[in-house]
Amino acid sequence: MSNTSSITQFLLLAFAHTRELQLLHFWLFLGIYLAALLGNGLILTTIACDHCLHPSMYFFLLSLSVLDLSSISTTVSKTMANSLLDTRAISYSGCVLQVFFFLFLISAEYSLLTIMAYDRYVAICNPLHYGTLLGSRACAHMAAAAWGTGFLTAVLHTANTFSLPLCQGNALDQFFCEVPHILKLSCSHSYLREVGFLVVSVWMAQSLFHVPPSPCPLFLSTGMFAYLKPSSISSPSQEACSPLCQPRSPV
Repeated sequence: MSNTSSITQFLLLAFAHTRELQLLHFWLFLGIYLAALLGNGLILTTIACDHCLHPSMYFFLLSLSVLDLSSISTTVSKTMANSLLDTRAISYSGCVLQVFFFLFLISAEYSLLTIMAYDRYVAICNPLHYGTLLGSRACAHMAAAAWGTGFLTAVLHTANTFSLPLCQGNALDQFFCEVPHILKLSCSHSYLREVGFLVVSVWMAQSLFHVPPSPCPLFLSTGMFAYLKPSSISSPSQEACSPLCQPRSPV
């Protein structure tokens, strides 16, 4: 993932500019994070300890709780740290990792929700064949496919995003590193390229998981809007970039 710019860090969106409000946001995000940790922790503990809760539905619910807890940890933890330390900075490598893990976890979660919809479809429409269609081996294979799809999607989008030259500053109009906001800093026209990768990702998800209609397309459509909306709808405020992130002069 080569990059012709010398950006060493990005500046995330600041929720407040006064120390009191920054600390208020820290405690607010800490409360949200602890609530997510408590809720998902209870689900994980209950399913792990109660041997009666080991059918496929609870296995997928356990995996979903792990993904949900991991995804909120990827974004909120850095936001809390920045609010507590009175900074907006995130390193270039940290931003790459945050984008990768966020896309990985969100894509795997979408795939897992699709699998859970299929699980309920079989349980309702084909109850006599439920044990045959969704045995322990089939559940393990589908869960592995969900995680594998998330990993491949994250690799494609992360490589595509950070292979582009970034020369329009280093300020992101978001409290975590997100692909659409990073693309707005690019020197080149990356809109159609990102559309192509998104289409490939959607095609892969639909090819791997042939299931009846479910609420998952709504989840996907909101994500597509966030990725593909024109820059005029939501353009970040362009801030002065430090000398460290100016484009290098050609050798």
